[in-house]
Amino acid sequence: MDRGEGTALVKSLAIGAVGGLVFQLIGMPLAWMLGPLTANLIVSARGVDVRIPEPLREAFLGVLGLVLGSQVTPQLAERVLDWPVSAVLLLLGVAVSTAVAAAWYRRCGFDSVSAWFASAPGAMTAMILMGEQSGGDPRRIAIAQSLRIILVIMILPPLFWAYEGGAAVRAGAAENGFEAAWMLLALPLLIPLGRWLRLPSHTLLAPLLFAGLLSGFGMASFSLPDGGMNVMLWVLGCAIGSRFRGLSSARLGRYLFEAFVATLLALVVLACFAELIHRLVGVPRDVALLALAPGGIGEMAILAVALDLDPVFVAFHHLLRMVALMLFAPFWAGWLRRVG
Repeated sequence: MDRGEGTALVKSLAIGAVGGLVFQLIGMPLAWMLGPLTANLIVSARGVDVRIPEPLREAFLGVLGLVLGSQVTPQLAERVLDWPVSAVLLLLGVAVSTAVAAAWYRRCGFDSVSAWFASAPGAMTAMILMGEQSGGDPRRIAIAQSLRIILVIMILPPLFWAYEGGAAVRAGAAENGFEAAWMLLALPLLIPLGRWLRLPSHTLLAPLLFAGLLSGFGMASFSLPDGGMNVMLWVLGCAIGSRFRGLSSARLGRYLFEAFVATLLALVVLACFAELIHRLVGVPRDVALLALAPGGIGEMAILAVALDLDPVFVAFHHLLRMVALMLFAPFWAGWLRRVG
């Protein structure tokens, strides 16, 4: 890390800490994620150089993977039999919500390819690359995808807070100290292994599978104390919010409006499918909505762990959606090229 990167990191974390404290003082839900995210988004849009180096972001995503995988229990197999129903509803919901959001982006002036790939809810990097290869605008796709993730993160916690009648948003399972902290030593091996195996979202998924195997067989289970969970949320919130450096405030405002409407449309559609899952499978409404929410797997896993909303169910459905998009998108891209 050179001096410039170090300075940008310190600024990002310091600004994020101020945002976290402010959000905590005013009683906002998930303060140590939303506060740093919002503060970094504001200053980066004003030209301040704030950033979280990729190796540091990957390390904390790896920690999140360990936390998430440790939610797997031997009793989980009893519930997995109900998941095919919710999986089918998830895939139908993704198709409908993508079509609705793409129609909105077409009205905003997007070309057909850019509109569809900007609307696909997940596998962001793959959607940007495939959209560019199909003749779309990679910058507009990337901005729309990034803003959707941020908006979902900022909309859902207050929504759950209101749904629970203003009660405090649940925090993830808190512990007084580290459990199985030795598992952290495996991260420098797991992350490169996941990359070598070409796992989707390998930074998160390789540690998740490792911890899931150990926890599922009752061998070890990783957990974080309250302070450790807040530090993880703080760093990852800063990493998400600092993506927009160099984008003018006026242009960001226009993109935010476009993405806000597209995100609301997708959330409304997916909320209908989440209600079907709630009624047919018996999953709580907030868990079903988070499992279908149009955010990235890493970001939604953070929310699931932080809000204690059945992280394994949520992660499974987001992983399924990401794999389905990556399998189907090349065929859809080919069709768009032919008709375009």
